Amino acid sequence: MLSKSVIGVLALQGAVDPHRLHIEAAGAEFRAVKTPAQFDEVDAFILPGGESTTMLKLIERFDLWDVLAAQFAAKPVWGVCAGVILMAQTVLSPAQRSFDLLPITVERNGYGRQLESCHVEIEGYKVSFIRAPVIKDAAESVHVRAVHKGDPVWLESGQYMLTTFHPEMSLDFPSPMHRAFLARVEKFYAKKAA
Repeated sequence: MLSKSVIGVLALQGAVDPHRLHIEAAGAEFRAVKTPAQFDEVDAFILPGGESTTMLKLIERFDLWDVLAAQFAAKPVWGVCAGVILMAQTVLSPAQRSFDLLPITVERNGYGRQLESCHVEIEGYKVSFIRAPVIKDAAESVHVRAVHKGDPVWLESGQYMLTTFHPEMSLDFPSPMHRAFLARVEKFYAKKAA
């Protein structure tokens, strides 16, 4: 790994570019990635917010499932909103395919439709819930870092991190969530090199 971490934001659909200034302010390099060659060039992935069913259709249309599964098994991954759905073991409302990276059950659009979207503070930082999924269940091995309305909204386990909210929409760079993910990436590679 290079001295400056290269963070790839999966750029098939969704809120990709808003992560750029947060990643750069946290001291890493931003890359929008969508091909296997580009996947090989990054140290970690962010699966952005957007529409999970559209992302799944594009992953399947471009035959990226197996290569992404291998990449996600080998590198740190942060799922944001729709990215949480892609990383979950079980998806409800409706059920759909996922990469099964974390032992959690997630309900799509669990907080309601677009009209129920809102801004709240998580660890003193303003974030956006936009048609957010709700994590209905998580194994004991998954650390809950933040809760909103009684539901876990920021989770961590091993090389993986999830936020059901969008921190990238704030213009206060970098978000504490981006800093936390970068720290997780650095720790992952330090441990691997030891």
